[in-house]
Amino acid sequence: MTTATLSGVCPECETGLTLPPILVGETLSCPECMLTLRVEAIADGRLTLEMVEVTLRDWGQ
Repeated sequence: MTTATLSGVCPECETGLTLPPILVGETLSCPECMLTLRVEAIADGRLTLEMVEVTLRDWGQ
């Protein structure tokens, strides 16, 4: 029995990623550069990943 996996590449550090099944719109972190990535598309077992801009709150301090 084989487990389906998906593959993609981090757009920032170009690390190859192999992931269990994931859905479009889900987010994950690159294990190498720790960038937050969002799955934009899945085609033929390949993920299209885009970085997510994280906006930090300004607490006024």
